[in-house]
Amino acid sequence: MVLLWIILIPLMGAVILGALGQRNAGFSGNIAVSAATFFAACLMTVQVLDGGSFTAWHHELFVDTLNVFLVDLTAFVALTTSVFSKTYMQAEVRLGHLNAARLGLYHAMYQVFIFAMLLALLCNNIGVLWIAMEAATLSTALLISLYRTPAGLKAAWKYFILCGVGLALALLGTIMVYFAAHSVLGPHQALLWTRLYSVRGRLDPAIMMVAFVFLIVGYGTKVGLVPLHTWLPGAHAEGPTPISAVLSGLLLNVALYAIVRFKALASGGPMADWPGQLMIGFGLVSVLVGAFSLGGQRDLKRLFAYSSIEHMGLATFAFGLGGPLATFAALLHMTAHSLTKSSVFFTNGQVAQTAGTKDMDRITGIVDRNPALGWTLMASSLAIVGTPPFGIFASEFLILIAAAREAPWSVPLLLIALGVAFAAIFRRTQAMVFGAADGARIPTPSSLLAPFVHLVLVVVLGLAIPHILAAWYTGAARLVGP
Repeated sequence: MVLLWIILIPLMGAVILGALGQRNAGFSGNIAVSAATFFAACLMTVQVLDGGSFTAWHHELFVDTLNVFLVDLTAFVALTTSVFSKTYMQAEVRLGHLNAARLGLYHAMYQVFIFAMLLALLCNNIGVLWIAMEAATLSTALLISLYRTPAGLKAAWKYFILCGVGLALALLGTIMVYFAAHSVLGPHQALLWTRLYSVRGRLDPAIMMVAFVFLIVGYGTKVGLVPLHTWLPGAHAEGPTPISAVLSGLLLNVALYAIVRFKALASGGPMADWPGQLMIGFGLVSVLVGAFSLGGQRDLKRLFAYSSIEHMGLATFAFGLGGPLATFAALLHMTAHSLTKSSVFFTNGQVAQTAGTKDMDRITGIVDRNPALGWTLMASSLAIVGTPPFGIFASEFLILIAAAREAPWSVPLLLIALGVAFAAIFRRTQAMVFGAADGARIPTPSSLLAPFVHLVLVVVLGLAIPHILAAWYTGAARLVGP
């Protein structure tokens, strides 16, 4: 029953918040709904710890070691983002950047988006997964265009069209998986993850090979894998900062989760290595393109959007390598990136709002104007480029070790890309933080609590991964397989 509540709470919240409209109560309601969802996710975690994996609602919903921590992570980041949104979005209205009449749409679509991601993670049906990803696309397209600026509308349309095409390809791949499983499982169970895993060695390898090509291209569009990434920088740069945080921190994870699930299916036959090789190719190209695109950016949010392409490419590469170590590292990287990148966007959004511009050439001396904001931006930037003791350093180190074992030819390319990304982001960040102050001191916003909490958690991941989380990662690695 708790799995159903995790799905229903944000859906019902969306209806209520839409009815509240532009009232200030909408912000508190958004936080309350997100907190209730997170509480339900915590109850689910307790059940998993007590009894292991389980299904619900006539086997239409399920939780196992692969999706349990992603559900918790999604609910947690949704909660902290809703807390950040209150102060940030109220300031956007006060500064005249946003029409207050659109706040009802913002709160409602935010909860629809969270509902869609949680449904994608918890559903036991590959067809429902596709529907959930489509719902996430529709809701986020409305959120990206919330400001109704020409650039925002263009970014929303580009996102909608490219992701729509990608999801059409993913639908074709889903149909092919059903076709391969129909003769083995029958018409009523050929869409269920739990049944598909049990017969993955009996699925037609030729059909599964072609299906996986469509699926990685289709869902890879949502991940932001090169060359399907062109929607991502504009969507992150033009949408509201809280939406940039959940797009990069959550949606990309959910799309990659779908690919990993299908990789586990496609790897069960005689061509077990082929899906992994395809993921290695897409992932490595994405790391290189994302890293080398960072240096030419002037827009603050666009800079870190390309960083997301790099990091999701690295996680995809690690999943492609396969094996216990690489898969463990990829799952850790997804977790650390989600927490860190949302922290980065929280801080960057606050900086851009304070400076009145996203042009990094015009932002300087933040630490003199507000030490807390300046040091939080510096810490978030150092965390995202993989410096110790942050969690991304740990995950990247493990990925490099796995690559040295399984694909040593890739290690120099990865090191070059990571070095370029570090240099590009550090050069920009240190100039903004430590340059000459160009304005009066500013008060510390209460919204900085959210990135601070995230950074603390990322340090914990970098120093000592909690035993429960490590056990889930290990179990998920066994589930995904080679």
